[in-house]
Amino acid sequence: MSIISLTNLKPAKGSTKNRKRIARGEGSGSGGTAGKGHKGAKSRSGYKSKRGFEGGQMPLQRRLPKRGFKNNNRVEFRTLNLAELSELAEKNNIKDFNFETYRTLKLVRKSDKIKILANGELKGAFNVTAHAFSSKAKEAIEANSGTTTIIA
Repeated sequence: MSIISLTNLKPAKGSTKNRKRIARGEGSGSGGTAGKGHKGAKSRSGYKSKRGFEGGQMPLQRRLPKRGFKNNNRVEFRTLNLAELSELAEKNNIKDFNFETYRTLKLVRKSDKIKILANGELKGAFNVTAHAFSSKAKEAIEANSGTTTIIA
C-alpha cells in the first residue's frame, strides 16, 4: 500500500474531461466557423448583446405591466418608540435624548432622521429632541412634564 502525498494524488476516474478546443481545424469538429454558425452579428468579433435583449422579441421588462409609484422626495425616518426611550433611560440613566445621545447608543447613523412614535408607556420626564414626533407621542411626553424639540 502506497502512502498518499501531494505527488501521487489524482482525480477520481471519470471525474475530469478534456475541454473542447474550438477553432483548431476541421478534424476537431468545431473548426471553420468555430461553432459560431454562418454570418450575422454573433459570428463577428467584438459582438456584445445588450442586457435583456431577446433577439427582437418584446423583452420581459416591456411585456410586464408597470405598477406603483416611487416618490423620489420621500423622507425615511428611523423610528423610536416611547417604550424604547423608557428602557434606554432606565438602562443608561438618561434624562435628555438628543441626536448625540442616539449616536452614542448606536441607534442611528449620522445621516438618519429620527421620528418618535407613541408605542408603549413613558416612565418619567424626558427632554426629547428628534426630527419628527407623532402627535400622540408629543402629547405623552408633555403629559409626563417632559419637553419635545424638533431638529430642523
